[in-house]
Amino acid sequence: MTEALSELVKLEAELSSVLFGQERVVRELLATAVAGGHALLEGLPGLGKTMLARAFSEASGLSYRRIQFTPDLLPADVTGTEILENGAFVFRSGPLFAQVVLADEINRATPKTQSALLEAMQEAAVTVAGQRYPLPRPFLVLATQNPLELEGTYPLPEAQLDRFMSKITVAAPARPTWLRILREEPAQPKAVEGLDLLAAREEARQVVASSAAIEAIANTAQLAQEDKRLRMALSPRGAKAWLALAKSLAYLAGRAHVDWEDLRSAAEPALSHRLLLTEEAQFESITVQTVLQDLLRRTMAK
Repeated sequence: MTEALSELVKLEAELSSVLFGQERVVRELLATAVAGGHALLEGLPGLGKTMLARAFSEASGLSYRRIQFTPDLLPADVTGTEILENGAFVFRSGPLFAQVVLADEINRATPKTQSALLEAMQEAAVTVAGQRYPLPRPFLVLATQNPLELEGTYPLPEAQLDRFMSKITVAAPARPTWLRILREEPAQPKAVEGLDLLAAREEARQVVASSAAIEAIANTAQLAQEDKRLRMALSPRGAKAWLALAKSLAYLAGRAHVDWEDLRSAAEPALSHRLLLTEEAQFESITVQTVLQDLLRRTMAK
């Protein structure tokens, strides 16, 4: 086990001591961070999404800023703006200039404000008044969103959804976890000394994906394009995100190669927000998960 992986194992233990009974959520979040992507955490209010994001920044030692998304939030409130100071315009950076940015309740802001994140999430930079400003490295957006059926939410634009490497569903805990939550206070996360996320990313990139695994991803993408139940299928960015997330899961498990279980485990967080159903499919109560599982059965080994 390398030093970078050893520190990630400690980080995972710290996060699991904060968010009880959500080991899958913690593992998918770490895999997304290692793969160099951004994560969208979806679930009902009160399940610990914001707490997890804050704990991740504290335990990882990365700089952290939180943006509370509301309908009246403006793009300049996110990126920053130029102000007149001593007769000259000076750029004052916004809360986006941090290594871990929590976009809390992102789908309560208007699409115009949500679009302020597009360049940052894709290129790790923002452009204000024609001037480009790089963001800190590593740069990770952790966004939380409430289910769309709740009051006061806006659907994220497709281009915004595609910027997230993973959508991580935070479900209500099981009964034993309920009892633990009521009996115990979550631990205060301790900073993991020596954590090098950039080194871990480089090591995860070295994980080998076989030709069969890559062909399975390509075949799934092709079948999704042909599926009449979908109005938007898998993009090249989505396919690469799926592969990168599978590599990260293999890396966190201490393996030097991607196996079928890594691909299956990565499929849901990497693809569920990228596959959009037609109106006819929604009317027939077909779910994205049903379509995705069908695609995986047709393209991957049992």
